[in-house]
Amino acid sequence: MSALSRDDGAGGSFCVPILTSNLISEQGSNSSYLCDLSPKDKSWDKHRSTADSVQNHYFHSQDFQKYARRVSECSQLLEFGIVPNNAAKRKLKLTGARFCRVRHCPVCQWRRSLMWKSKAYKVLPKIVEQYPKHRWLFLTLTLRNCSVSDLRVVLQEMNKAFKRMTMRKVWSSIGWLKSIEVTCGRDGSAHPHFHCLLMVPPTYFGKNYMKQADWVDLWRSCMKLDYNPIVDVRAVKRGQQPMQLIPEILKYCTKESDMVGDRDWFLELTRQMHKLRCVATGGLLKNYLRELEQEPDDLIGADELGEGLAGELYFGWQCHVKRYKQVDI
Repeated sequence: MSALSRDDGAGGSFCVPILTSNLISEQGSNSSYLCDLSPKDKSWDKHRSTADSVQNHYFHSQDFQKYARRVSECSQLLEFGIVPNNAAKRKLKLTGARFCRVRHCPVCQWRRSLMWKSKAYKVLPKIVEQYPKHRWLFLTLTLRNCSVSDLRVVLQEMNKAFKRMTMRKVWSSIGWLKSIEVTCGRDGSAHPHFHCLLMVPPTYFGKNYMKQADWVDLWRSCMKLDYNPIVDVRAVKRGQQPMQLIPEILKYCTKESDMVGDRDWFLELTRQMHKLRCVATGGLLKNYLRELEQEPDDLIGADELGEGLAGELYFGWQCHVKRYKQVDI
């Protein structure tokens, strides 16, 4: 018997007893790679490979040596339980891993997004059931690109402007979910923008209706700009539920391609976004989605952990081939 570190939800780790096993033959495959044994888990290879590049970026800066070490140790070993009676290829469930929880770690960013989405998918149908006549809007608020060194100040001003929006008489939303996304411009600038899910009463599509030009004017006024910013607003069709918007709203704060494309840009992004909250809720939705404003307690979802599993498989990260391969523990 050996032990595998599991994330304890507080930045530390604890040990889970595990048994040595080798069940490749029972999988009906000669491959020992996770992506071959369980194609749905091939995302692990992609995100951990990008994490290798991110840790190298951090190693090149004296300011982020601690982050570099944490990312380098993140998700190096994965424990999966085997779901029995699952036809030809057995389904695997993640049961153990150690995560670094660095904000811009590609693995942790991915896992954090999955946990947020899972919570939203469970809660939103309850809201729709309680408020069946209310409608939903998907609002994207942008402004001109800024220098990445000014990003923190710009995001703070955007948050203040959004708060001013919610206090205007024309603001009809009774509840909202807002997330920040920052992308890298071709010239090395930063492009910050908000993705928002707004809950509006049925009367919005009557006398209180706002055209896109009205939204542009409102955002321009609240941001105190001297130009018309790009604003996109779309309504969820009557009868459709807002869950379809969750992947766009609760996706990654920064694209992985932007994390690895320009080292200096990425390091400055890390400085600028230190301890900034990227997801916020308000109004009626705050009562339901408050947990989305906080770091998830665990980056392994309750729906992933299963009982009555028929054994364990363990996969270690092989950086030279950029794949997880089965290992004996």
